[in-house]
Amino acid sequence: MRIVFMGTPSFAADILDELAECHEVVAVYTRPDAVRGRGKSLVPSPVKVVAESRGIEVRTPRTLRDADEQAGLAALRPDVICVAAYGALLPKEVLDIPPLGCLNVHGSLLPRWRGAAPIERALLAGDEEIGVCIMAMEEGLDTGDFCVCRSVPAADMNAAQLTSELAALGASALITALAQAEAGNVRWVAQDESLVTYAEKLAKGELNLDSAEPTLQAWRKVRASSEAHPSKCAIAGKPVTVLGAKPADSDVSLAEGEAALIAKRLYLGFADGALEVTELKPDGKKAMEAKAFAAGVPALRNREGVWSRA
Repeated sequence: MRIVFMGTPSFAADILDELAECHEVVAVYTRPDAVRGRGKSLVPSPVKVVAESRGIEVRTPRTLRDADEQAGLAALRPDVICVAAYGALLPKEVLDIPPLGCLNVHGSLLPRWRGAAPIERALLAGDEEIGVCIMAMEEGLDTGDFCVCRSVPAADMNAAQLTSELAALGASALITALAQAEAGNVRWVAQDESLVTYAEKLAKGELNLDSAEPTLQAWRKVRASSEAHPSKCAIAGKPVTVLGAKPADSDVSLAEGEAALIAKRLYLGFADGALEVTELKPDGKKAMEAKAFAAGVPALRNREGVWSRA
C-alpha cells in the first residue's frame, strides 16, 4: 500500500517508526520546525526526525487548504492517509484524495474524549481504562466511525508513560486496520452520540496544585502534567514543579497547606489528606528527589513548613 503519514509529536513518531517497517510510506507531512524549550533555534518535530532517519520525504506545509498543496498531495497517489496527532484539521479536498480514506490514530476509546487532549483529560477524570481507536476521518471533530481499538489499565501511570504505551498500541491497531482495509473487510462502528465527551486543550496553569482541592484530584493533576503543562506550587516559599507524587498513607496527618519532611519523605497537606511528593524541580534548577530538596529547608524538617498555589 502507498501511504502518506501525517503527524507531529513523539506519539506520532513512534507510530510512524512501526508503520514504516510494514508499509511503503511515500511521504510524511508534519508541522513546520518550531522554537521549543529555552533555545531560540528552530527544532524539527519528532516525526520529521524519524522520517529523515528513514529517508522518507518530509513536507511541512503551513496549511492543507491551499490548492497547490492539495494537488501535490494527490500527485503522491496514496492508497490511504494515516494521521496521528498532526495538529491541523484536514479539509474535505484532502479527505477525498485517498481511495481507502484517511485513518486517524486517536488516543481515546471513542466516543469518549474527542478533541485535543484525550490522555490528559482521561487522567484528570480518573478513567480506569484508557486506549486508542482507529477512526475514519471526516470533516467533524473526531466524529467518524471507528474500527480497531486497543486499551490498557491506567493504574498509576502518568501522561508520558501512557502516551508511550498508547503509541505502541496505536501502531498495532493501525497496522491491523490497514490489513482489513486492504482486504475490504473493515468493521466500522458508529459513535454513540449520547456518550460523547470532549477533551479540551489544557489551559495555562490548569494543573497547578491548590491545597483546598481533594488529594485525589491533586494526584491526577501531577499524573496528567508535562513540560508544556506542569503542576506547579510553592513549598516553603520556593516555586517548584511537582514531577512525581502519590497519595500518602492514611497514618500521615497534615493540615491543609502544611508541608513537612517526615521519615525522609516530603508531604503536602490538602483539604482531605496528604500527598507524598517523590520528585520535583525547583525553578532554575535540575529535577531532584523530593527528600533531597526538603532536607535543605529547615522549616520542612521541623514540621513548620507551608505550601501554596504557585
